[in-house]
Amino acid sequence: MQPINHNIIQDGGTPIRLWTKGVPVDPKAHDQLIKASQMPFIYKWLAVMPDVHVGIGATIGTVLPTKEAIIPAAVGVDIGCGMMAVQTTLSADDLPDNLHGLRTELEKAIPHGRSKTRGRGSRRDVGAWANPDDTVMNGWGTLVDDFNYLTQKHPKLKNTNNLKHLGTLGTGNHFVEVCLDETNQVWIMLHSGSRGVGNAIGRYFIELAREDMRKWFINLPDKDLAYFAEGTEHFDDYWFAVGWAQRFAFKNREIMMEKAIQALRTIVPKPFDAAVKAVNCHHNYVAKEEHYGEEVFVTRKGAVRARVGEYGIIPGSMGAKSFIVKGKGNEESFCSCSHGAGRVMSRTEAKKVFTIDDQIAQTKGVECRKDANVIDEIPAAYKNIEDVMSAQSDLVEVVHTLRQVVCVKG
Repeated sequence: MQPINHNIIQDGGTPIRLWTKGVPVDPKAHDQLIKASQMPFIYKWLAVMPDVHVGIGATIGTVLPTKEAIIPAAVGVDIGCGMMAVQTTLSADDLPDNLHGLRTELEKAIPHGRSKTRGRGSRRDVGAWANPDDTVMNGWGTLVDDFNYLTQKHPKLKNTNNLKHLGTLGTGNHFVEVCLDETNQVWIMLHSGSRGVGNAIGRYFIELAREDMRKWFINLPDKDLAYFAEGTEHFDDYWFAVGWAQRFAFKNREIMMEKAIQALRTIVPKPFDAAVKAVNCHHNYVAKEEHYGEEVFVTRKGAVRARVGEYGIIPGSMGAKSFIVKGKGNEESFCSCSHGAGRVMSRTEAKKVFTIDDQIAQTKGVECRKDANVIDEIPAAYKNIEDVMSAQSDLVEVVHTLRQVVCVKG
């Protein structure tokens, strides 16, 4: 019998179980949870992870099990966003003393970031392949036919950054890192999702769900809780599209990892193996699973599946620890755990509160950007990762503790 390590809220809807002991929960996130719990198709209860914070449609850091319906905004627009980590046979002593060259090589190998469009105030994505190489083209592979099928039914999705974004990082909290574990072995870890095409799919179907609600005069606690009912055409199309985007995201991380390993080989002449304990897991997605003897849809919005013995990745913030974990299969959380530390303030607020000097101090010892454009990712804008891990001790066990020495952000 596992110890009870969570609180339960009963407020008229389905119960809400929170693994948040010792971790602050924003009142706005609390209100958003109450609204989501009022949806009539929530199965059993909502499971709330310690990194919970406000999102669109549903709080980030929440597991929403549903029967016969899916809320597209609860899945979000960064469909299939997740983590990948590879343990190498290198040790810290094998890395160069100055890690700037390694960061530069990683930045060259993996398209990332945004830039201002010349002559205008808008911004355009430069994190794309101008001419994708064979690695990327091979990765596109069997995704082509399914994408063509999807865009025949929904032509608005056709002109999106699909092929050019495969194998690219993006911006925000997406990153590539070189880390050291507790024995000083070298790891490569990265965080990204389905990029522009996944964003387009998410936004398109969220609006389609809102239109369905208006069409059928369905009142909701929040318009972003608009849903598709199982058995309808839009439900079937969304299920196909979201599954496609999740496969895209998985392949996207695989291609980037291959590029990152190549970059490391360019800098480190010593031969090494990089296929040990590879982990590739989503933390923004929906899947069909069996829980308590019934088949249900499980939406993990900022949460990682953590079945018994299943490996996952819980990154801290830029300059903080990250963890390779193994699930304990806690059924009360629908076999889930947090996807990271979770924000305590918005990006806008972080840029107002902190300075470049703060960013330099809080990322000491990490070869990374230390400029005004990444202040929103400063460690102090996130919850304390140690507190987050303590609050979910009955969900996962820590297998490896990592600290980053190189961090690439868009």
